[in-house]
Parts: sequence; structure tokens; C-alpha cells
Amino acid sequence: MSYNIAMVSLGCSKNLIDSEIMLGILKKHQFNLTEEMDEADIIVINTCGFIDAAKEESINTIVELGQYKEHGKCKVLIVCGCLGERYKQELLDELPEVDAIIGTGNIKEIPEIINETLKGNRLIRTGKVDIEYDDDLTRLPLSKSATAYIKIAEGCDNYCTYCIIPKLRGKYRSRKIESIIDEASRLADQGVKELILIAQDTSRYGIDLYDKFMLPKLLDELNKIEKLKWIRILYLYPDAFDQNLIDSIKRNNKVVKYVDMPIQHINNTVLKRMNRNTSKEMIKELILKIRKEIPNIIIRTTVIVGFPGETDDQFNELYDFAKEIKFDRLGAFTYSKEEGTAAAKLEDQIDEEIKSNRQSKIMELQRTISYEKNKDKIGSDFEVIIEEKIENEKVYIGRTYMDSPEIDGIVYIDSDKNLEIGSFQKVLIKDCLEYDLMGEIENESSK
Repeated sequence: MSYNIAMVSLGCSKNLIDSEIMLGILKKHQFNLTEEMDEADIIVINTCGFIDAAKEESINTIVELGQYKEHGKCKVLIVCGCLGERYKQELLDELPEVDAIIGTGNIKEIPEIINETLKGNRLIRTGKVDIEYDDDLTRLPLSKSATAYIKIAEGCDNYCTYCIIPKLRGKYRSRKIESIIDEASRLADQGVKELILIAQDTSRYGIDLYDKFMLPKLLDELNKIEKLKWIRILYLYPDAFDQNLIDSIKRNNKVVKYVDMPIQHINNTVLKRMNRNTSKEMIKELILKIRKEIPNIIIRTTVIVGFPGETDDQFNELYDFAKEIKFDRLGAFTYSKEEGTAAAKLEDQIDEEIKSNRQSKIMELQRTISYEKNKDKIGSDFEVIIEEKIENEKVYIGRTYMDSPEIDGIVYIDSDKNLEIGSFQKVLIKDCLEYDLMGEIENESSK
């Protein structure tokens, strides 16, 4: 008998890739894939368990989709991903609608797990967080787009005190360069123009396989793929961001001049308590060096406010640094106390209201910085990837090289033309908002 399977992917882009790998495995095993929940015999939810908000979203989704077992044709509900790895027994005990839990390193087992659940068995398959990276798994994309993510490594060895990821995803394991190039070439042949490299820490790529940082070499090889236009790198930790990487970003024309570098804080005492292997002096020197050597570079960062013991003076030091450096993109998050992490045991936990006020203060600063930077772009033209058209309007939405999808700003483009989704267009910037730009197709701008 052939069964219909629906997949729901929550959380980060790394999770999305895991979902697409599971879909590829299931298709090989002759399961039918559907996007309609009411047609699904089996529903698979790939969850996030990183912070409280993500956990809440995952639980709510499980409960919501569990209704299809009672009121639809769904026979089996499976929970995968970080939440399952973290709270396996609790989920099975407290959510009777769940038939199986699959951990982050057990996704290859999904066909046999489904077959077991169809026999009426409830089961847990977790614990393989350090399993060797399988280079042979083929993804089945959940959506067709000119932009695609590619995972270059799994797990993390940094052990930041606030982070549960090493326990959920295991030690750092890089993929072989040949495997990444093969997948990138296939994606390019399928129409992908923008490739986004992701890992928990991309700057350390290759250290476990080749005994040295190999991201510069990987970028050199990816740059040779003719059909690719943009290569974007996310999650570059500052302590492993060396001169070789700067040089590679400079020399490779397809590598967009955009650096996503989470600093998390700037006060040296807080950085030490976070177990971040860097310092204020190192971070500032690196930022100034990058900006000097790479013209028009965009630097995005994330920071955490309200970390245990963070004083007013320490927060103000972070605020003043953001004001001085004027990051092109900045996201501020309130510290989330996560059980199983070293930081959860620290004294001097910060009141939620104080955290929220600090977050609001630094994001208000960034809003002003972003608006001033956007105003400077008025009158300039940029190459923009077209991503969608607003219904019933002559307005398209796109992105410049300066913006990563879903986390940064967008460009609103007025055009009487029928622009192809996924195409690149020259856009003249005419106006701006705090985070977004507004423009016209260059040869239409005279009207």
C-alpha cells in the first residue's frame, strides 16, 4: 500500500535541510509526498528546541496537527528534530497523539520507523548526535526557488555557555569539499542562482577533516560553478575569521560582500562568562580590518542582552560599541535560560523586564543607524534578485546582496514590466524606510 506523507519544517535553515533530506529518503522508499494535511496518512513535524519561543511553537504545531489523527485520515504523527532529541520521553508521555520521536542524528531511519508505527508501535529513536556526516543523502526541496541553502558542517565544538546545540547536534563534523561541490552544482543546474552556506559555525569548516580551516578553499571551488551568481556565507564566528578568509571573500567575485558574524557581546567579562573565545579588542580589530580590505562590505551581527550577571555598565558598553561601529545589520535577543546549559546555573539571572528594556533600547539605536545607512543609498543602483510580486499591484519584492532572506530587509520595486521571479534586475533606489528600500527598474526610472 502507498501512503501519503506531509512534512512540516520549523526552526532554522539547517532544520529545513534535514527536512528535505528526509523527504528525499521517503521518496526513494516509494512514499507519496503531499502538501495537503487532510490528504496525509503520515504527518512528520521537524521541530526546533533551541529557545523557549521555538519550543512553544513546536508544541503548538504538534497539538494542532494532531487533530488530523482524530478528524482526518492521518494514521501516524512523527516528531523529529531538536525538540525530539531534547525532550524525547516527555513528548511521548505527554502527547498521546505522537507515535514516534526521531532525533537529529537518526533521520536516515525514518522509513523503518514509519513502518513500525503503522503496526501500532510507539517508539523513540534518538542519541546518534555524533553520527558521521553522510555525504550521499539527496535532498528533495520543499519549494522551488532561485535561492538555496547548503549545509557544509553539522554540530558544534564551541560550547558557549548559553547554548544547547552541542548536546542536540553533536560535535563539529564537516562535509567533504567534493560532496558540497557536487550538491552545489546540482542545485545550480536546477536553477539556483544564490547559494547560502550554513553550519553552526562556518568559519571552522574543514578543521576536523583537513586539520586546517578550509572555507577559503571551498569558496574558491564554488566560485568556479558557472551557473551560480551569488554565494553567501552565514554564521562566521570572529575567533576563526582569519586573513585567508578575508582574501578569499575579496578575490571571489561570486561571493557576496556580506559577512554574518555573531559577536553576542562586547564586554570582556561577559564574553568570558559566555565562553566566547574572543575579546572586545579582537572583535574591533577584525571589523576595522574587514571594512578596510573589502569595499562595500555589509556586516551583520547578533547580540544577547540580559545574560546572567550583565550589569548596566556592561550593557552600556555593548550599546556604545554598536553606536560606534554602526553595524549594517544587527539583531538583539534577550537571554533565554535553557536547562542543560552552563549559563542556566549561573547566579544573578536578569529580570525579564530589564532584558526586554535593554533589547528595545539597542534595537531602537539600530533602527536609527539602519535608516541613516539606507538614506545614503538613495540615488544609487543595485542588482536585485526578484522574489515575488505583490498581488494586484505593479510592485515586486526583491533583495540586494546586502540582505539575507527572511532576516534582513527587502527592496520594493515599481515596474510596469513582467519581471521573472528569480531574475536579477538593476534597480535605482528612490526612497527608503528604516530597514527596506524602494526603487524602480533602472531603465524605467525616467518616468
